[in-house]
Amino acid sequence: MKKLTVYGAGLAGCEAAWQAAKRGVPVRLVEMKPKKTTPAHHRPNGFAELVCSNSLRSDSVTNAVGLLKEEMRRLGSLVMEAADATRVAAGSALAVDRERFSDFITERIRSCPLIAVEEREADRIAEDEVSVIATGPLTSDAMADYIANELGCAGLHFFDAAAPIVDFATVDMNVAYFASRYNKGDADYLNCPMKREQYDAFYEALIGAEEAQLKDFDKESQKDLKVFEGCMPVEVMAKRGRDTLRFGPMKPVGLTDPRTGKEAYAVVQLRRENEEGTMFNLVGFQTHLTFPEQRRVFRLIPGLENAEFLRYGVMHRNTYLQSPGVLAPTYAVKTRPDVFFAGQMTGVEGYVESAGSGFVAGINAARRAEGAEAFVFPEEIMLGAMAAYVSRGGVGEFVPMNANFGIIKPLDVRVKGGKSARNERLAERSLDVVSTIEI
Repeated sequence: MKKLTVYGAGLAGCEAAWQAAKRGVPVRLVEMKPKKTTPAHHRPNGFAELVCSNSLRSDSVTNAVGLLKEEMRRLGSLVMEAADATRVAAGSALAVDRERFSDFITERIRSCPLIAVEEREADRIAEDEVSVIATGPLTSDAMADYIANELGCAGLHFFDAAAPIVDFATVDMNVAYFASRYNKGDADYLNCPMKREQYDAFYEALIGAEEAQLKDFDKESQKDLKVFEGCMPVEVMAKRGRDTLRFGPMKPVGLTDPRTGKEAYAVVQLRRENEEGTMFNLVGFQTHLTFPEQRRVFRLIPGLENAEFLRYGVMHRNTYLQSPGVLAPTYAVKTRPDVFFAGQMTGVEGYVESAGSGFVAGINAARRAEGAEAFVFPEEIMLGAMAAYVSRGGVGEFVPMNANFGIIKPLDVRVKGGKSARNERLAERSLDVVSTIEI
């Protein structure tokens, strides 16, 4: 049996290491924290840190990411076990207490007898081992250079941002109210309603606010700023048009203000950050405004006039590979079958998608270490569809991709009833296929 090393203890790396260890393969897990951190990290000793948001998005199997989560649950995912154990109220979405989530995974990994953790920064992999590179979107420059130049994997990058978190005790509950859109859930979101004049004042302040300098990142990447649509900074979104936010994160549809009995002109929603409900994050308010500007502008939101910010929003660079033609649908490098990649750097986008790639890569890295044949997940399930997309790409330029029903293998029959009926049939087929998988 060959040695197996996983580089990076984020979502993908922890899932990969866990899946390999579950199958009896000893794993060395190399993680640079706490000896080295990045501007986006806040927990130097915690694995699987959620940087941008605490939401893992929809939990319905008729939603693509909800289906992906259910596939992973049924196949024994560590990340999904942790998420279900540390979930907080978030309507029809799955959100977690990010500190308890990280602690859950950290404890499982560190207590596993087949996983040995090494706290050091890696700038290359061992050539005589099976390796899973899951160093994440914040891969160090040294490792990124090694990947590009010695492994021959061209890298690209884009930027994404995290939303600020406020102290619930400082929210004015004479203005804000609890409700879930269309009454889905148990009134899990905190809502700050806006009249038109309040929205106009907020909008003008937002588009004119000072943005932070990206001094923590390389100057070349700043010259051609690319922002992933799924983590679009709120100020960038606002500049697309005055009503863009009202049809996006600030849409009032489905939210009735109990004091007026009507929908507001716009609504800012806040989602619970921890089980105790002492911290809430501003949903869809990823930002890279300066900290003083965040305080000034976001305090224009009704109910947040005196809000205390426990964490301001930050922006950071994400790096991903030009994966089509480079990676196989097992996430192995085609020209280096002992080397696997996992996580956002493969071109999957999102927490669950990253963990899903680690799930597939970890299983196949373990099989490689044991000399067994690779297992290609079927494209009828979301895990396999994502792996296929990463290895083949789509039409045009390759860009990071969330789980979606557009990449899964189509049904053989036409389904009446529109999109929802089709998605329900796709989900049924997927879970039927999952029930037959033995790995």
